[in-house]
Amino acid sequence: MNNIFVYCEVKDDGSIADVSLELCSKARHLADTLGVDVNAIVIGSDLNGLEESLYNHGVNMVFRVDDKRFAVYQTLPHFAVVTKILESEKPYAVLFGATNNGRDIDEEGNLMQIRPAFGGNIIATIISPDVRPQMATVREGVMKKEMCARQSNCSVVDINADDYVSESDFVVEIIERHLEERNIDIKGASIIVSGGYGMKSKENFQLLHELAGLLGGEVGATRAAVDAGFAESARQVGQTGVTVRPKVYIACGISGAVQHRAGMEQSALIISINTDANAPINSIADYVIVGDAVDVVGKMIKYLKNK
Repeated sequence: MNNIFVYCEVKDDGSIADVSLELCSKARHLADTLGVDVNAIVIGSDLNGLEESLYNHGVNMVFRVDDKRFAVYQTLPHFAVVTKILESEKPYAVLFGATNNGRDIDEEGNLMQIRPAFGGNIIATIISPDVRPQMATVREGVMKKEMCARQSNCSVVDINADDYVSESDFVVEIIERHLEERNIDIKGASIIVSGGYGMKSKENFQLLHELAGLLGGEVGATRAAVDAGFAESARQVGQTGVTVRPKVYIACGISGAVQHRAGMEQSALIISINTDANAPINSIADYVIVGDAVDVVGKMIKYLKNK
């Protein structure tokens, strides 16, 4: 009663998704402020041992549904289990990762309380003072994944799936699955060289790859650059892309729309290269180089190769 719940996704490799651990860390801070516990819901197959990771990220109690029928995610049975647990436990708040899975469950129950509006320029808040629980979905990388002090009252509640689901919840039969490995993952890069529409072409974007290679970093991009075909969508940084927190973020030809800044403004060091001295991104940059990004990046590459 009145605790904070986190719906934790299980990845195909059997581990807890990073976004879920990030939310557990944040829920721990919220719970300490409110004087309540953090409970996690984990649904899948062969889940033994996963609770240890959750305990280390601030969870007090794990509600675990371990059943072979949940080896592959399906919306209806997950929705049935989650809603019945929440109806029984009556939590103060519930957090979901803003992934396909998390949004499926959240929107199925009309539970969204906070959402971006008008292209992300403002946040629309839906107030429901007489209704619990409060619920929100959060994108990966927005919260910090932190190891928390292990709680003294950690425990697991094993739930019998048959008490929560019916045969009709498994109306969809999964015949075959094809999983494609993600070849681009910029979220964990310590140095990101990111380009915008100001890089002018896909060919010029190769300069960013060369610079990133010399620095031991990765290449990011704005939505405008991705839409123009300069870079792959997996490299998109921002509100509709990936949220990153590298040690160094080099913004090349990026004006700095609010949607892009939302995905990188927590970088430890930001370097902006732009022809416009008044570009919005310069207001959050630690260093600003006023000049054509293509020319400046070319000179940086030449310097690094010589040194």
